[in-house]
Amino acid sequence: MRTLLAVLLDGVQSLDITGPVEVFAGAESACPGTYRIVTASLDGAPVRTSSGFTLVPDRALADAPAAHTVLVPGGQGTRSPDPRLVQWLREHGPRADRLVSICTGAFLLARAGLLDGRRATTHWAYCDKLARDHPRIEVDPDPIYVRDGRVATSAGVTSGIDLALALVEEDLGRETALTIARHLVVFLRRPGNQAQFSAQLSAQTAQREPLREVQRWISEHPEGDLGVESLAARARLSPRHFARAFRAETGTTPGRYVDRIRLEHARRLLEDSADGVEEIARASGYGTPEAMRRAFVKALGAPPAEYRRRFRPTTTS
Repeated sequence: MRTLLAVLLDGVQSLDITGPVEVFAGAESACPGTYRIVTASLDGAPVRTSSGFTLVPDRALADAPAAHTVLVPGGQGTRSPDPRLVQWLREHGPRADRLVSICTGAFLLARAGLLDGRRATTHWAYCDKLARDHPRIEVDPDPIYVRDGRVATSAGVTSGIDLALALVEEDLGRETALTIARHLVVFLRRPGNQAQFSAQLSAQTAQREPLREVQRWISEHPEGDLGVESLAARARLSPRHFARAFRAETGTTPGRYVDRIRLEHARRLLEDSADGVEEIARASGYGTPEAMRRAFVKALGAPPAEYRRRFRPTTTS
């Protein structure tokens, strides 16, 4: 069993705590006996979050058990932290097998000297400040999270969920992490510094079953013949009627919907597989690597190889 110690402080961003803790609690539910979650504040007293509600810790930090993973959240309370908290991190942080900060929690680790000589990230709005205040840290504003040895730092707020899922995947395997992601209705992995891109979420679901079936078919067969005539035949409509009805019910044209599905399919393969660009282009319906390259540059501003380099979860051993 791995003990996860979540540090609480006044002014904490509530999602920095509840997001990752929900992930680890989900892992414990799926695989009992894998995680023990303990929350602790400096003196064991309740803390008030930046959004105004109260969190009651299990105990004081002085009484906290030895932890496999120490989780340090961000929020307004990191701006002028209690020196005793920084000192506790300085003393106990090096003893943990894994040290994790969420959002501006990186500033607490930095004050304790725990990020010196390491790559790290934080909320995009505070990356420049972290770099200015702590020049010994290599601040990378792009990734959604950064792993540097036993230290992991995440970008802003909800990215703590992404990092927690990655840590669960590391501990318990992909299937367990994927089960938790599905339960929380989030992606197991998402692009590192761009808006979440999901064709299924950004487009409306059609009202009529023939059109919904076409949407499912497109998602399941991105490599197939997805021209308007072929899709219209599947819906048993004329091409003209199909195109009008599809746009009216989904808010987008069939062609644009197909483009989004193919782009998303290719993006996921680049993130999650070791397949080559040519193989991914065929599997995603582009036909040629050049066609896929043009689609990526137009939609995402980066060719496939660059996308894979930049947006695959970053790990430094």
